[in-house]
Amino acid sequence: MVTTTTIDTEKGPVQLQVTFSGTKITAVKMLQQPNHPQTTAAVPKLVAETLEAQSADIDTVSGATITSDAYKESLQAAIDDNAKAASASPSASASEAASQTVDGSALSTEKGPVQVQVNFSGTKITAVTMLQQPNHPQTTAAVPKLVAETLEAQSADIDT
Repeated sequence: MVTTTTIDTEKGPVQLQVTFSGTKITAVKMLQQPNHPQTTAAVPKLVAETLEAQSADIDTVSGATITSDAYKESLQAAIDDNAKAASASPSASASEAASQTVDGSALSTEKGPVQVQVNFSGTKITAVTMLQQPNHPQTTAAVPKLVAETLEAQSADIDT
């Protein structure tokens, strides 16, 4: 896990916590972000693209350019730090990849907060648990489907 230095932007600070399994990015959490609705809307998109691309080479979210640019800069620094740590101690990164549990960022939505916990065995997703979710019948019905699709796809690249 790598916690980045804070990047100050004209909209507010950006700081990430990036979790790795070896060199694979398994989770990204915004520790600090500008307090702005466009940033709040952009964060899940940035995280999803990061997990899919496995790099900082992702699209900027329209309307949140400053946050997107700071996010990508911070993410690249975390990737670089993780690569240095892995090359300095390859046996440690291999043992860390064995099994881990990662709590995702809590994201505020207009319906309520959403937060997931993901269990990994190496790079394989073995379980997904909702830590927070809106108290709504449609959400309750959707969660098992989302979990099943995540386990099948082995990524966050699933249908809505």
